Amino acid sequence: MLSTSRSDQTLSFLPHRLNRQPVVVRGLTADELWACTGISTTLGALTGLPLAWLSRSVAMVPTLMLIAVVCGVFFGGGLLRRQKRGRPDAWLYRQLQWLLCRRYPLLARYVGGEGLILHSGAWRTRRSRA
Repeated sequence: MLSTSRSDQTLSFLPHRLNRQPVVVRGLTADELWACTGISTTLGALTGLPLAWLSRSVAMVPTLMLIAVVCGVFFGGGLLRRQKRGRPDAWLYRQLQWLLCRRYPLLARYVGGEGLILHSGAWRTRRSRA
């Protein structure tokens, strides 16, 4: 067998930078860009619906969705870029996984949180001086 593959579907013989997702826009990878766009679109629709009802103009919804996406990618990309600076590639995903497991323990097995260490405190080596 010439190529060896690990359980996370990355090839072990390739250089490290080839296994990373490329940066697409403002420091966001494609997955992060989709998440940022989806969250922004939802927020834009939620704010656009009441405004469309008040102004009696249906065009308010897509207009606010578009404005929310532009602002979300611009500001969200800058925020995520600052948060990820100097950290490993999978830091953001592990941080979200940890946050979900801490706040909603019943979701732990669905987001792959069984293997996370959720205990915080002082670690001891159980050694004593003689």
